[in-house]
Amino acid sequence: MKPRASARACAIVLVLLPLLAVLQTTRAQKNAIDIYSLTVDSRVSSRFAHTVITSRVVNRADSIQEATFQMELPKKAFITNFSMIIDGVTYPGNIKQKDAAQEQYSAAVARGESAGLVKATGRKMEQFQVSVSVAPAAKVTFELVYEELLKRRLGVYELLLKVQPQQLVKHLQMDIHIFEPQGISFLETESTFMTNELADALTVSQNQTKAHIRFKPTLSQQQKSAKQQDTVVDGDFIVRYDVNRTLSGGSIQIENGYFVHYFAPEGLSMIPKNVIFVIDTSGSMMGKKIQQTREALIKILEDLRPEDHFNLISFSGEATQWKPSLVPASTQNVEEAKKYANSIKAHGGTNINDAMLMAVQLLETATREEQLPSGSVSLLLLLTDGDPTVGETNPTVIQKNVQEAIGGQHSLFCLGFGFDVSYAFLEKLALDNGGLARRIYEDSDSALQLQDFYQEVANPLLTAVTFEYPGNAVEEVTQDSFRLFFKGSEMVVAGKLRAQSPEVLSAKVSGQLPTENITFQMESQVAKQEEEFRQPKYIFHGFMERLWAYLTIHQLLERMVSASDADKQALETQALGLSLNYSFVTPLTSMVVTKPEGQDQSQVAEKPVESENVPSASFSTDGPITVLDYVDETMEAPLPIAALQMVLPAPATTSASPAPIQAPTVILPLPGQSGDQLCVDIKRTPGPSLLLLSDPDQGLEVTGEYKMKKAQFSQIEVTFKNPQLQVHVSPEHVVVTRGRRSSEYKWKETLFVVMPGLTMTMDKAGLLLLSSPDKVTIDLLSWDGPGQGLRLLLRDTDRFSSHVDGILGRFYRGVLWGPPDATDDSKRTLRAHGFDFNATRKLKLDYQEGTPGTEISCWSVEL
Repeated sequence: MKPRASARACAIVLVLLPLLAVLQTTRAQKNAIDIYSLTVDSRVSSRFAHTVITSRVVNRADSIQEATFQMELPKKAFITNFSMIIDGVTYPGNIKQKDAAQEQYSAAVARGESAGLVKATGRKMEQFQVSVSVAPAAKVTFELVYEELLKRRLGVYELLLKVQPQQLVKHLQMDIHIFEPQGISFLETESTFMTNELADALTVSQNQTKAHIRFKPTLSQQQKSAKQQDTVVDGDFIVRYDVNRTLSGGSIQIENGYFVHYFAPEGLSMIPKNVIFVIDTSGSMMGKKIQQTREALIKILEDLRPEDHFNLISFSGEATQWKPSLVPASTQNVEEAKKYANSIKAHGGTNINDAMLMAVQLLETATREEQLPSGSVSLLLLLTDGDPTVGETNPTVIQKNVQEAIGGQHSLFCLGFGFDVSYAFLEKLALDNGGLARRIYEDSDSALQLQDFYQEVANPLLTAVTFEYPGNAVEEVTQDSFRLFFKGSEMVVAGKLRAQSPEVLSAKVSGQLPTENITFQMESQVAKQEEEFRQPKYIFHGFMERLWAYLTIHQLLERMVSASDADKQALETQALGLSLNYSFVTPLTSMVVTKPEGQDQSQVAEKPVESENVPSASFSTDGPITVLDYVDETMEAPLPIAALQMVLPAPATTSASPAPIQAPTVILPLPGQSGDQLCVDIKRTPGPSLLLLSDPDQGLEVTGEYKMKKAQFSQIEVTFKNPQLQVHVSPEHVVVTRGRRSSEYKWKETLFVVMPGLTMTMDKAGLLLLSSPDKVTIDLLSWDGPGQGLRLLLRDTDRFSSHVDGILGRFYRGVLWGPPDATDDSKRTLRAHGFDFNATRKLKLDYQEGTPGTEISCWSVEL
């Protein structure tokens, strides 16, 4: 087997996620096993993604070599097929009940043969790997298929493709086809490896209902340089999109005797919420965890609306409440709560039971005494990083106590920080009480993970949502009642049509608003829908039955978590039957990968669950079988050299000596004077935050925090109105917020985002560009020299409107130059926006291309 290297998880945001692929070799085999073709074909029909990864390799050595096919796929995806073609013979993967594969594995161990079992799961992905011996000059084709229903999260669906071939590939191609009958309202692509040189290899075409994204780089485009045979294709490729919606919010689609009903109404007002944050401050939270928790809490508190009510409970060995009761989210209360959150410290044990019962009691008292708004929604958010160690420590007893206390009246959401916590305990605690659990991964963006999770549940729109269909029309319907519907999400119900169903399938969706009930009526013409889905324009036929099976299995597995022992067996039997019938690799099934006779082993792929967090381990395969699973990229444990993840390096520092001439704080191309520039040095500021640029016609605003002692910007924030986007930049990282979604990137990591109206790129030199054909280009430069900070640069300044303003923007609005000084023609006066400035011709250093900088001559002014 291959040697393994340390890795950690990547951090993307998001809400929904599909596809990834990777084929890799060891360093020793790099020139022997040649990947001459790697293709990814993903077809998304009505949110259901069907992805095929095909890799073709040849052994160019004169001896037998081992070829390894390795890829990552989304946690929610199910593998449906894997096969190898060797010497014209196809060796398929066979999906069977998990116990049968385990027996095969156990038998190999009992015979004293070497075998290994690896179970692990990453932040958003699971890893699949198969190795096979390849004779000299022989070719092998690997093909893997997986499927997933994309979940809408914070207003978008996300399709994630990770590619790291670790070598140049003659035929490298990704094709993503999206078909949405409701119409595509928004589409963007993002990549962590795309460069301006690779941009020509990416094409995006879109009409009302279809989109096709193709990435097909040539060998020369893949090369890092003409002298290097290494590839630049190394990282993530993401597609995000959303669909058109109506006030009724419903779309019923019918194909081949099955229907799927998508529900996400527009135009509803937010329901007031009552939220209690229950925060673990035990000793194990000390250090970065508690620091990030404080940071996230402060941001979350700022997002509360005045009509909301809230309280905070911190707990270690004992539980402490911030206020004796819930309070309105007034400006004063929020500011007080932020000070309290900023003061929490980590020490002591973990008393989850008392903290949760205290939180429920606060809600019960407030409800009983009518302190809360009528029709409001009550939420409990628990954040902990460890198992209970003080007070009641039996997880089963705590789960029972909390469920009895809540009594179905409130929703509980559990966040498990890191891997020391028992995720299975938190998952059952949440599912028993109408919520869900999420793991927060220890990384630089942990605070953002907390904020993003909160945003998912921060805006309830409906309560007690139920779907009703005529009893004579449908059967085997998936979950059709939901406690809460949140802004930016989507409810999906699927089922089978009865043999003698009506010509029109009608549906009624009922829910509760704060002061009234609301009903949505929808209908769909069965014959018309069936006929439309037979048309060639539908890119993935027969998908709806598989979608129904996929959704049913996931819901059965979730119900098993909180079911009684008596019910659990029936649910498992039903989920297992569907898994086998539809050839899904689920936690209940395994896939046996067969190999040619004489090969050392067969392999068995299994799907792990989130609660299984055994660190990955290397193993040898001298015996006939290896039970193979996915490798955890979040653990500080060995991983295959070519394992695929977005590992973001810390900002690099330069060893170059400081430049003899101080670099200008801002370089402004002068309006109407081609090639000349204005160099602006800030020598005093009216306050910590400066309005640098504001152009309402362009929908652009740039603010910054300037540190006089360092003569650098410590933070810069760029806000666009269309598309709605905010880019917050510090010397350590870049945080991009779109709507309520935030993503963090570190400096000097390649980034390439194309969205309607804006392109955002970052290169390994630390230059972030925000550009558009009709907007001013904003350059943000990471400055690693003396006084670490940020530089702001501008391009295409002729695109400013006549309404531009700000301490820098004023130099683009009615600028008047005075004549040269009578005694010194290197001095002039400059009048901008009613203010006079002395301008002096000086030599400055331009660091746009990095250190040591390029000397330029410019007119220099001081602010």
